[in-house]
Amino acid sequence: MKAFVFLAVLICIGNVEADKNETVPIVMWHGMGDTCCNPLSLGRVAKLFKREIPGVYVHSLEFGGGPIMDTEHGFLGNMNNLVLEACAMIRLDKRLRNGYNAVGFSQGGLFLRAVAQRCPEPTMKNLISIGGPQQGVYGFPYCPGPTHICDWVRYALNLGAYTSYVQNRIVQAQYWHDPFQKDDYKDKNIFLADINNEKVQNDDYKKNLLQLKNFVMVKFNQDEMIVPKESAWFGYYPDESIQVVVDMNQTSLYQKDRIGIKKLNEANRLKFIAVDGNHLAISEDELVNLIVKPYLT
Repeated sequence: MKAFVFLAVLICIGNVEADKNETVPIVMWHGMGDTCCNPLSLGRVAKLFKREIPGVYVHSLEFGGGPIMDTEHGFLGNMNNLVLEACAMIRLDKRLRNGYNAVGFSQGGLFLRAVAQRCPEPTMKNLISIGGPQQGVYGFPYCPGPTHICDWVRYALNLGAYTSYVQNRIVQAQYWHDPFQKDDYKDKNIFLADINNEKVQNDDYKKNLLQLKNFVMVKFNQDEMIVPKESAWFGYYPDESIQVVVDMNQTSLYQKDRIGIKKLNEANRLKFIAVDGNHLAISEDELVNLIVKPYLT
């Protein structure tokens, strides 16, 4: 009997040590015009993660069952439905059941924040937003997707970003944040205004975001796609103006702490990283030294 108890204790200790040494898996969400597994973008990043973190499991989210549909889903559709789909993929992946780190590129960084706020199980440990428009955008100067899709998106935004037709069909309209149409934004935007708690205060959103160990935000100093570029750090235009940009700590989102970023910041769990270059122009060395080593290993 004593031998059995001793053996059981050894097994438990071994399991605890194995859990300590087990690498935390990574979930990635690509940006506009990209796909989950493009060998020149996220496929390359996945290889880098696996090289730097031996044995790590990487799940790069794919929507639509192929690269063409995956690209289109970055432009066309309802983001609330897409976030639900992402949550289901994460929940059904048994290798993520003990938690995961999340890395989002461009709009994927915003969408993974929605996952953190709406789907707390399994646990997202660290959220890395690389050039993510956390406060939305007011401008669409550069579009990396197919020409016919980009032309349609621009046409729809000009037609009326806050019309029901456009809101339910154009992804970029769902984080279009017009400082000259504040009421329409709050009332008619179906995605960003909701996850930023600018409609009805959802305390679960705040509670769930506060589960993060770290929320890491990368801003590109010469970003020409995210307008304004400070949106990557929760900065934005004041109402009725695009002449200046208000820093995060001067926004009502922060001061009223609607989603918990003030509390995260005061606990030193909100991290700000600035990288010289245009949108997503981050080198492998920068990824390793600024992201992988501090937050993913």
